[in-house]
Amino acid sequence: MRVLLTGGSGMLGQSLLRLAPEIAPDLTLIAPSRADLPLTDRAAVARWFAENPVDAVIHAAARVGGIQANIADPVGFLSENLVMNEAVIMGAHQAGVGRLVFLGSSCMYPRDHRQPLVEEDVLAAPLEPTNEGYALSKITGARLCDYISRQVPDRAYRTLIPCNLFGTGDHFGSAASHLIAAIITKVVDARNEGAGEVEIWGTGRARREFLDVDHLSRFILTRLPDLEALPWLLNIGAGRDHSVDDYYRMVAGLAGWQGRFVHDETKPEGMMAKLMSSAKAEAIGYAPPGDITPDLARAIAAYESRKAG
Repeated sequence: MRVLLTGGSGMLGQSLLRLAPEIAPDLTLIAPSRADLPLTDRAAVARWFAENPVDAVIHAAARVGGIQANIADPVGFLSENLVMNEAVIMGAHQAGVGRLVFLGSSCMYPRDHRQPLVEEDVLAAPLEPTNEGYALSKITGARLCDYISRQVPDRAYRTLIPCNLFGTGDHFGSAASHLIAAIITKVVDARNEGAGEVEIWGTGRARREFLDVDHLSRFILTRLPDLEALPWLLNIGAGRDHSVDDYYRMVAGLAGWQGRFVHDETKPEGMMAKLMSSAKAEAIGYAPPGDITPDLARAIAAYESRKAG
């Protein structure tokens, strides 16, 4: 099976490319660079599909960033992702591609809603304002996939909603950093520089569910040939959450830093909780990891290796 993978240079894309030969050797992942396939150019995307027949698409590309980046440019996060998603999803549909996996986001869920969040909660209440633009682009893409699948019988376009992800290929130390990568960067740098304090945005009490990206990749690679059996929306999570303070303490312990944490409560911290239910995925064979510690240790080692190199 020939598969177009968008976002091949991102954290999930790198994980899929690394694991595919072992987990799904019958899949050929084609991951063109941004220069070879500009995803915000509808005409270029349509030409690519015409010149490169594929059996499936994994649409993992997106403009992403943490709270600071989303607050700074909501226009960009909404407009660029809307254009990109429409170009890829409709390009695949119009080219007759039968299978597509669209990667959603836990920010699609309402702010401060019931816990754990289930798939039916999407659009049930207002979104978190700090990343509303990005969330709206993901909701729109998911709805488009569902409409196509309902309207055209031979289309299996499904949306997976992962919880927050981290991994060895994360954007450590950049504006695109998500929470775990940012924590690792700050704590390891503090250790290396002999700093006695690390600042935490907000109260530290906000709770987050994190999953190493490789667990998501394994699910995608094994289920891609059988997308028809999946519901239109499906949560893929870790099944447990921890406070932001807990993650800082875990990383500090693993990295061997013994300084103190200070909180800047003037900074935003987003939703206070967004634990997802992965019950539907578990009912069809998904098994969330029981302990995050080994995966955190691998991510810390990856950042240390990058710093040393």
